Amino acid sequence: MRYRRDDVVARAIEVLDAHGLDALSMRRLAGDLGVQPGALYHHFTNKDALLAAIADEILRRGRRPAEIMAWDAEVQLLCLGLRDAMRRHRDGAVLIAQVNRADAEALERPLCDALERAGAGADLAGVGARTLLRYVLSHEDDADADFALGLGLLLDGLRQRLTPGT
Repeated sequence: MRYRRDDVVARAIEVLDAHGLDALSMRRLAGDLGVQPGALYHHFTNKDALLAAIADEILRRGRRPAEIMAWDAEVQLLCLGLRDAMRRHRDGAVLIAQVNRADAEALERPLCDALERAGAGADLAGVGARTLLRYVLSHEDDADADFALGLGLLLDGLRQRLTPGT
């Protein structure tokens, strides 16, 4: 049977959820799909490419619809959406952090854009986005109330910096 790229990614997410990131290999995934490992290289040049596709799909599934809203509500929704996406899958945060270490820009950009729309300069928007992203990636296992409190503290600090005359 021939599998489409999307089918392979979907099955890889199932393997990730069932067995964790350390157990996810091209060989194991091929076995689960009933194909030779070489068949996967038709869709992915290597395991890193597969992991990137899995991370992208996890993040895509976690995106919330865009709405016109205040910058801080948008940033909060982006952070919660990322956290929800990571928590939905076993080792999701580890995978996303590992894959996006080299290309954190893709995760930071929506946060940075929201901060810039709020009036932040490039430096504040960049540092703010990186700080928020690092918070989400390192606190996904916190209790919901603790996570919300920490995120609120970060947003309060950004609001102070964005308020004219402070």
